[in-house]
Amino acid sequence: MDGLRRVPAADIDAVEGDPALEALIRDEIAASGPMTFARFMDLALYHPERGYYRGAEARPGRGGDFLTAPEAHPIFGRALARLVADVWSAVGRAGSFTIREFGAGAGALAAALVEGIDREAPALAARLRYRAVEVDRRRLRDIHERLGAAFEDDDGAPIVGVVLGNEVLDALPTHRVVGAVGGLREIFVGVDANGQLVDTEGEPSTGALAERLDAEGIRLEAGQQAEICLALDGWLADAAAGLKQGLLLLIDYGHPAAALYDSVRRRHGTLAAYLRHRVHDDPYRAIGHQDLTAHVDLTAVERAAAAAELDHVATTTQGPFLAGLGAGDLLVELQTGPAADVQSYLEARAALVRMIDPAAMGGFRVMAFGRALPLDARLRGLATGAAGAGPHRTAPD
Repeated sequence: MDGLRRVPAADIDAVEGDPALEALIRDEIAASGPMTFARFMDLALYHPERGYYRGAEARPGRGGDFLTAPEAHPIFGRALARLVADVWSAVGRAGSFTIREFGAGAGALAAALVEGIDREAPALAARLRYRAVEVDRRRLRDIHERLGAAFEDDDGAPIVGVVLGNEVLDALPTHRVVGAVGGLREIFVGVDANGQLVDTEGEPSTGALAERLDAEGIRLEAGQQAEICLALDGWLADAAAGLKQGLLLLIDYGHPAAALYDSVRRRHGTLAAYLRHRVHDDPYRAIGHQDLTAHVDLTAVERAAAAAELDHVATTTQGPFLAGLGAGDLLVELQTGPAADVQSYLEARAALVRMIDPAAMGGFRVMAFGRALPLDARLRGLATGAAGAGPHRTAPD
């Protein structure tokens, strides 16, 4: 995850890992040999009882380890509501319209979206249904309390509406690899003589790793490290299968393959850990109590979307996306509206500046894919120019 805020520096050395989870990982390595980093990441983040995203503590948010745009301020969700309203219009103001959000957390985006839709399109708000997909069902109870009648249990059935994934793909379990003179090598997780988890190299666990790089025209230099997220294909196929008509919107930090695997700028890969709003490079620290993330391969996303028979609507960055949705106008309303107060306005302005700053969240990629959308659909925020965008328009890299 990304979106760090300025807070007093935390003593991350004082945060210990989950001993039960660490023991489970060591036991599996002892029984089966070094595990792929994807397997380690899956256990560290998603183990049913001990994983990072299964814990009761705050994860995203000011009291957690990282801050995403929806937690920074509701203006993000209120702006996004305008795009949702446009999609509803594009599908003929459907009588049944649903938002399915993956990685919904405690419902910050859901609450702001529903509020924004109520203001932007009251007729849609009256029939809107919101389905949240979360690995921990306790979060669903929180979201239900925040949304009330708009909340609906997700049965996985295809929807007419919008499927959202904000900073979800970067947390999918990923393999780690390194270039070598003789070909690709994989970085596994092993245990050293002192019982510590360490990197260890070996032959790739699957030929799909080299196949992914070959398909993208990528060849790693000797000693160059990188991440390959094979889980992305299945995730996107499932998300696409759940969309009967409408838009799949993905927001994350990532790069086209040629840039992601640049041997100079990203020679050591992009793997990072987030702990108490600080970023560091040790994935074996505070296991189960820190987030792990890697930048998204946008080329792989586009290939997976095409395989799932989705149409590419647009790719842009978050700054222009929010500007196209009129986030600036929403900020002015907070300054001049009947309920305006200086402190609330200043907080919203500071949050929005970070959301649109190209050096911060504003550089995040926004990728939109459609199914059965009219070619002349006008979708605010997804324009390459100021007038609006239809399918197959892509902003420059």
